[in-house]
Amino acid sequence: MADFYNLKVADIYKETEDTSVVTFDIPSELQEVFKFRQGQHLTLKADINGEDIRRSYSLCTSPFENQWKVAVKQIHEGKFSTYINQKVKVGDHLDVMSPSGTFGVNCNPDNAKNYLFFAAGSGITPVLSMIKTHLAVEPNSTCKLFYVNKTAKSIIFKEELEQLRNKYFGRLEIYYFLTKERRDIELFNGRFDDDKMKVLTKTFIDIPDTSEVFLCGPEQMVNFVSNYLVDAGLPKELIHFELFVTGLSEEDIKRAERLAKQNVEGTEVTIVDGGKEFQFTMTKEYDNILDAALGAGADLPFACKGGVCSTCKCQVVEGAVEMKINYALEDKEIAQNYVLSCQAVPTTKKVVVDFDV
Repeated sequence: MADFYNLKVADIYKETEDTSVVTFDIPSELQEVFKFRQGQHLTLKADINGEDIRRSYSLCTSPFENQWKVAVKQIHEGKFSTYINQKVKVGDHLDVMSPSGTFGVNCNPDNAKNYLFFAAGSGITPVLSMIKTHLAVEPNSTCKLFYVNKTAKSIIFKEELEQLRNKYFGRLEIYYFLTKERRDIELFNGRFDDDKMKVLTKTFIDIPDTSEVFLCGPEQMVNFVSNYLVDAGLPKELIHFELFVTGLSEEDIKRAERLAKQNVEGTEVTIVDGGKEFQFTMTKEYDNILDAALGAGADLPFACKGGVCSTCKCQVVEGAVEMKINYALEDKEIAQNYVLSCQAVPTTKKVVVDFDV
C-alpha cells in the first residue's frame, strides 16, 4: 500500500536563495512509523493544479536528532520544487510517505572506519545525515567530505557543516570546490577531474585505509569519481551512491528502444503488497509493471517514475522482467531479483512481484 500521512509543516526556511528546508511535525503516534536510518528519504505528495505530483527528498537530519527535515532545491520548471519554495508555509499540510531507501551502511559503536563523502549541490542532504550519525555513534571513526557547489553563497548547510567540523575537530575534514568562483588554491576551483583526483588520492585520500565511500550528485560526477577510485585500487563494493540523472546514456536509450518493442500484452501479473495479492493482465497501453498496475487499480508506492528514487522497488519471485534503466539499485540488490517496477518490462507471460520488501 502507498500509505501517505498528512503531516503539518512545523517550520520552513531558506537555507540558500534557491533552497528551502522543511521540518515536519511527526505526532507521537507516528514516531515509530517514521523511524529512519541515515541516508533515507521521504516521498512527498501534493495536488498541484489538479495533478498528483510526487517527489522524494533525502532527510538531512540524523535519526538521533528526533527531527524530520528535508531540503528542497528549486529546479528550473520543477513543479514540486517550485510549490515548496514559493507556496508552502508553516502550518500547511503535506502528504508524506514513511522513510525508505537503502543508501548508507549500518552504524556500530565499535567501528573504527574512515568514511569518504563526495557531494554536489543538494546531494549534501543524505550525506549530512550520514556524517552526523557516524560521528555521533562511532567515536573512533573519521569522515572526509569533498563538496562541489557553484559559489560560496550556494553552499547548502555551510554553517551546520562548520559547526560539525568544530564539534568533531580532527575527525571531520571538509574541502569545498567552487565552479563559478575562483580562489587562490587552484585545486579547489572547478569540478572533479583527473588532475584533482590525482592530487586528492595522493594527498588527502589513503585508498588502502578507506572503509566506505558515499557519492551523491549528478550522474557524470558520480560515475567519474567512482571509476577513478576503483582504478586507484578501491574495491567496488565499498562505493555507494545516489544519482541526479541529467540525461540517458546511449546504452540506456538503446535498451529502452528495444524493450519498447517487447510484446507485453496478455502477460499475467500478480502483485503482492501488504500481504494481499492483486492480479491483472497487461495491455498494450502500458509497458511497465508499475503503470500497468496503477492503471488496473492497484495502490502502490512510487515517486519519480524515472528509475532514480527506488520508492517503487519490488522483488521478482516468479517469471522475469528487464529494466529499461536503473539508477537506484546496487548490484547486490539486482542479484537478489529486486527491480524498479516503474522500469520493469515483463519478458515472460507470467510474473509475480512482491512489494513487501
